[in-house]
Amino acid sequence: MELLFVAALVIIAILIVLWFVPIPLWIAAQFTGVRVGLFRLIAMRLRRVPPPRIVNSLIMAQKAGLNITSDELEAHYLAGGSREVVAEQEILRVIPALISASKAGIPLTFERACAIDLAGRNVLEAVRISVTPEVIDCPGPTEKIAGVAMDGIELKARARVTVRANLDRLVGGAWTETVIARVGEGIVTTIGSAQTYKKVMESPDLISREVLAKGLDAGTAFEILSIDIADVDVGENIGARLLQQRAEADLQIAKAKAEERRAMAVAEEQENKALVEGMRARLIEAEARVPLAIAEAFQKGNLGIMDYYRMKNILADTQMRDSIAGLRPRERKE
Repeated sequence: MELLFVAALVIIAILIVLWFVPIPLWIAAQFTGVRVGLFRLIAMRLRRVPPPRIVNSLIMAQKAGLNITSDELEAHYLAGGSREVVAEQEILRVIPALISASKAGIPLTFERACAIDLAGRNVLEAVRISVTPEVIDCPGPTEKIAGVAMDGIELKARARVTVRANLDRLVGGAWTETVIARVGEGIVTTIGSAQTYKKVMESPDLISREVLAKGLDAGTAFEILSIDIADVDVGENIGARLLQQRAEADLQIAKAKAEERRAMAVAEEQENKALVEGMRARLIEAEARVPLAIAEAFQKGNLGIMDYYRMKNILADTQMRDSIAGLRPRERKE
């Protein structure tokens, strides 16, 4: 039992030493021409840098003819460099990006590639787009941008923008969202400046020329190569709809004004009726005072009995004439 325990301890110790001192990795580096010592590999372990990732990156760079040291790769890894899996080997992403740029004849330094990688951009994807231009659908594969011409007709367009990555502006440059927004704005502006929608339908390349001449790639990480209008459809008549809405609004305003005038007329009629009733009340009040005035005249001696009888005869004669004429007393008074 003691021998088994000692053997197990020895095996565990050997495994720890082999992990801490990656001898197979050192042998592979020596056979591929990468000069890296065992003490450097041990130092990588102490600095918490994975030796396989650095050594594999150095081997790939050595085979591609790139002059990169292990110190530069370690510094980039410790700064937060991204990794890439190539041929089931984990390496730093800047190495395949530099190899692709070197084979394509694109001037890309190690410092620039590290800056792009640390800025959060996929430097390998950027090199690929720089070599092979990419097509961006604006605003999307199925969506369209709507604009209204001067004659009020709505047009819906979809563009395909061919771009190529600009490695010099990749750090700090805007990404595809800004390009799509600028191209959409240019399409809306161009359609809006057209005198009639027929002009745009006859020559859709007018939009491409106008938008491409605006220099929309300024401040972005891309260089716009071409803008092609993939589809243009005629929408609704916005001008006619606006005129209809304006006419309906004017009609509602006219109805409101007419209702206001009608209400004022009704109020004025009610006021006149109230005024007539007031006059009638004053008339009845004045008629009620006549007997009192007659009695007061009798008391003061201003009216005699014969005068009163003559007045009654006149009233009786008047009522007789009204009856002959077919008028009622109320109608005569009115």
